[in-house]
Amino acid sequence: MQFIQRWDQRTSQLFLSHGYNQFQARISRCVSRTGDGPFYLLIGIILAWCDGARGKDFFLCTLMAFAIELPVYWLLKNGFKRERPRNLPVFITPSDRYSLPSGHTAAAFLMAESVSAFYPMVLWVAFIWAGCIGASRLLLGVHYLTDLIAGAGLGLLAAWFVLP
Repeated sequence: MQFIQRWDQRTSQLFLSHGYNQFQARISRCVSRTGDGPFYLLIGIILAWCDGARGKDFFLCTLMAFAIELPVYWLLKNGFKRERPRNLPVFITPSDRYSLPSGHTAAAFLMAESVSAFYPMVLWVAFIWAGCIGASRLLLGVHYLTDLIAGAGLGLLAAWFVLP
């Protein structure tokens, strides 16, 4: 575990210890906000309203996936109790104390997998967007790279569990 912690610390230092942090942080804050819950709900409501049976199926499957992902996320976060990055620039106040897994990244990859399963024509956009949300959490100084990997895996698994 020490090896992973050292590697994560070095990776975070690489991404956060440079002269353009404030510009990077402004962009990362905006990207990160698109990974907040209300945006997902809005997407689900719009698709359920505008796309008939497929939109309703998307909404219900995604809702079920979140019903799986959120309790597992909470158990992992409070089970591992991994401290957030320290001694590095931090550009936002995180919503909770621990970092593993990244909830924003888990939700983004869950949503990307759900959207791409029902609307395959946006697969690349959905996954690039999810990756950007994960990267924004690293660049804001609130997560390590392995937190993002674990979050992405959790989100994908929750989606795969319920998708047709």
